[in-house]
Amino acid sequence: MNGPEVRELHGMAQFEAVSLLYAGIWGTPPEQAPMSAEVMRALSHAGNYVAGAYDGDRLVGASVAFFGEPLGTTMHSHITGALPGLGAGLALKLHQRQWALARGLKRITWTYDPLIRRNAHFNLTKLGARPEEYLRSFYGAMDDAINGGDESDRVLASWDLSAPPPAPGDPGIARPADSVHAVRDRDGLPELASLDAEFVLVDLPSDIEALRRTDPAAAGSWRRAVRGALGTLLDEGAQVLGLHGRRSYVIHRRPRTSIPSITRETP
Repeated sequence: MNGPEVRELHGMAQFEAVSLLYAGIWGTPPEQAPMSAEVMRALSHAGNYVAGAYDGDRLVGASVAFFGEPLGTTMHSHITGALPGLGAGLALKLHQRQWALARGLKRITWTYDPLIRRNAHFNLTKLGARPEEYLRSFYGAMDDAINGGDESDRVLASWDLSAPPPAPGDPGIARPADSVHAVRDRDGLPELASLDAEFVLVDLPSDIEALRRTDPAAAGSWRRAVRGALGTLLDEGAQVLGLHGRRSYVIHRRPRTSIPSITRETP
């Protein structure tokens, strides 16, 4: 068998196993897992998506999603977690894609922390999703092992199911020749520049999760810098074209149109 086997889940024992898996991935006590078995049971019974990825008999990943707005076109993937090195994350998303297409859906959305480079690479480069909205402190304070007490800023990613997934090994987007940095990594800290260009780059830290543990002040600086740049640009309607070099968001701002001078008549 090539890669994990993904299948829908329907029984309480399966949901309890997923809840324990999530607790291990997010570093929480079992009773504080990111999602309970009871909630998964309710969502599954109501016709939503709950699936697990298995390496033989071993549960190595799981995903939970529910229908969203606009109804009949969109599914929102609330949580996906997978053990590293087995390809379970990609297997789950591709299974989720086929499940949604079979029900006539056109897109899948989910949120992710825009500071985590591997997630940005996975979502934008491997899947072809695109950031659509910047959500400030979306879940409030989160004290699990991944979020480490940082503010829970998230980006809403949108995956157009009518477009084919990127080819395996896709390197990401090239840097536009006339692009400028709005946020640049300078010796591990964010250096701020101007947002006033048509093509803008926003660098990400090398490992924000480690930085939260070793230098919370620096992690906070990265949060504020990326929020100020990426958040402002998305609020203004800019489009994230992709990820360059697994490090930098490439963002296209709408060119500013000149405002004609106004001639006033003298009364």
